[in-house]
Amino acid sequence: MTWDAFLFDMDGTILTSIPAVERAWTAWAARNDAPLSEILHYLHGRPAVDTISRFAPEGTDIAAEVAWLEATEIADTDGILPIPGAAAFLGALPVGRWAVVTSASRALALRRIAAAGLPLPPLLITADDVTRGKPDPQGYLLAAQRLGARPERCLVFEDTATGLKAGLAAGAQVVRVLGTPRAEAVHASMTIAGYLGLGVTAGPDGLTLVPETAEGAARHP
Repeated sequence: MTWDAFLFDMDGTILTSIPAVERAWTAWAARNDAPLSEILHYLHGRPAVDTISRFAPEGTDIAAEVAWLEATEIADTDGILPIPGAAAFLGALPVGRWAVVTSASRALALRRIAAAGLPLPPLLITADDVTRGKPDPQGYLLAAQRLGARPERCLVFEDTATGLKAGLAAGAQVVRVLGTPRAEAVHASMTIAGYLGLGVTAGPDGLTLVPETAEGAARHP
């Protein structure tokens, strides 16, 4: 099957940032006397403002706390690494045929993409560009529109249930990238452990995933 565009989540999908994410949220939970275990279960794939609004004490200045968390995360890039094979896979994609759609802010997304040594996406949709975060499909619909692609002709790569639901709600098919803990099962067209051995060809009809060549690189459910 061919696709007009590939749309990627960021954290857990093209790069790993779980240690840095958990350090920042542990500090935020301590700062606000909030339940850390519940926060860590809830936050994956969601904009920070959604998690902070849910768990902050009554009367909290939400905007100030979002700014504090963002500054903490931007300052901490220790342990941020590319998902295996992601740099080569993204680098092989034609400009104008792929995007990153993340729940992070633009500043944080650019910081983490650079820290992971990944190519800068030709289109980056962040929490700054939407009014409703994942699992709402707004980000993926906006990415498809800006790339001139129909959502049903897009393939979404995600690692969390929240993100997979957003892709499906947009009308796209989804690929689940393994790695994020506590992610409930959501039906995906394919599940991959990384991008090693996974290639792509671009033709007049669109993008085609090349069958995996590395054992365990990808599997169909």
